[in-house]
Amino acid sequence: MSKFAEPMSRLIDELKKLPGVGSKSAQRLAFHILRSSDEDAEALAAAVRDVKASLRLCSVCNNITDVDPCVYCTSATRNQRLVCVVEEPTNIAAIEKTKHFNGVFHVLHGTISPLHGIGPEQLRISNLIARVDAGNVDEVIVATNPTVEGEATATYLSQQLKRAGVKVTRIAMGIPVGSDIEYTDEITMLKAMEGRREL
Repeated sequence: MSKFAEPMSRLIDELKKLPGVGSKSAQRLAFHILRSSDEDAEALAAAVRDVKASLRLCSVCNNITDVDPCVYCTSATRNQRLVCVVEEPTNIAAIEKTKHFNGVFHVLHGTISPLHGIGPEQLRISNLIARVDAGNVDEVIVATNPTVEGEATATYLSQQLKRAGVKVTRIAMGIPVGSDIEYTDEITMLKAMEGRREL
């Protein structure tokens, strides 16, 4: 492997820390930055500094925001009594894309995963329970991923929230539109059968 000047090696090492960026990609990005104008390189550095300085978690829902509470939690047009629980802030975009959900969100920032040492205490569950206990929520939709960890988290949340007397629902899961049943795994097929509805 070629030896790079120390600043270039340092930049490559930092870029490799990004998810999905290996050695080759990090080198390409580093050389792109090197070839960029001073203004473009400074704009990139300023954007990184700004995102770290300006963004924080919403004190109500834990979404990433530059204002606290976030725009969802302060919206007068959203149903504040309907809360959709997601694993990560990036999941909100998928739900918003449907243009059919008008409630608010709660971000856990992960899932229960005993194998990785992540229990309920490591997730942002306590302020969800506080929201429900305050009597400001009618229904909680659990929209965690259909993985072992997502299912464990959904089960745990259901047990905790039902004690407070709130309605807890789970998003339907099954065969994606446009796919072939022949290639569907058994868990997805099971969920599709369980989630069937009358026509």
